[in-house]
Amino acid sequence: MDILLLIVGLGLILAGANFLTDGSAAVAQRFRVPEFIIGLTIVAVGTSTPELVVSVLSAAAGNSDVAIGNVVGSNLFNVFLILGVCALIRPLPLTRSNIRRDIPFGMAASLILLAVTSDRLICAGAADRIGRIDGIVMVALYIALMWFTIRTTKRPEAVPADAGAKKPAALWLAVVMIAGGLAGLIFGGDMFLKSATEIARRLGISESVIAITLVAGGTSLPELASSVVSLLKGKSEMALGNVIGSNIANILLILGVSATIRPLTMGGITTTDILMVVLSSLLLLLTAFTFRRKQIDRWEGAIFLMIYVAYIWYLIR
Repeated sequence: MDILLLIVGLGLILAGANFLTDGSAAVAQRFRVPEFIIGLTIVAVGTSTPELVVSVLSAAAGNSDVAIGNVVGSNLFNVFLILGVCALIRPLPLTRSNIRRDIPFGMAASLILLAVTSDRLICAGAADRIGRIDGIVMVALYIALMWFTIRTTKRPEAVPADAGAKKPAALWLAVVMIAGGLAGLIFGGDMFLKSATEIARRLGISESVIAITLVAGGTSLPELASSVVSLLKGKSEMALGNVIGSNIANILLILGVSATIRPLTMGGITTTDILMVVLSSLLLLLTAFTFRRKQIDRWEGAIFLMIYVAYIWYLIR
């Protein structure tokens, strides 16, 4: 039964990703909003819903390490695995805005995470935690960042009606596609995660390994599906915006909301885990400047995947 649910969940994820991508692209075309912005906002926040649910409920229940570990694992999954897979399929081009604004913002978010979880470095004997004030500030920063990004992004030029451009879908249909796509991603991801976790438990895999790998990876399945489908449909900017936007939302919005509800202690999450998040952002930043090529190449995607495999091996050895 678990194997059947696993397959059904995967099917819902793939179908949801397809609807979400087409619906989001239709909205972008109708309102002349850059695909990257759609990926950074609607797609990123929508596909981050599983992380939001898991982290907020974990925080409310007092399981702070699960809330933080979910975000840490999801961000590493997003950069190393999702961008690694996407770059192997097709090199990801980077725009001037990606290099000068978006990727540095992602780097800044990871440094903020390191700062708010390093209380012992500031005050000897203090416990590392994300306090309620930290959470409120993080949410405020996220809102300000999204506002600034949208305000500073130029809209594409309108295409003349006689230019042979494909007419965008009706707005109501695009909204239905987006809502249906998100529902498929969320319910399919939940079904996939629960069945995969049950299978792992029957195989004797420890709870800690399940939390670090399956929980984080399972809640990131929507990002993986939507990014790969976007890439295959030629929407590489939407795929990149989804990953960068999800990582920023995970740290500033999800952990911010979770810490506002209840301060988060690190528990079993170590400084090494947080530093890995910083490393992922740093490596993404460096890819923009390798060999003066403004893209994430296939060999860089391969390195991302190898780093992720090495990190998982480090955790379970």
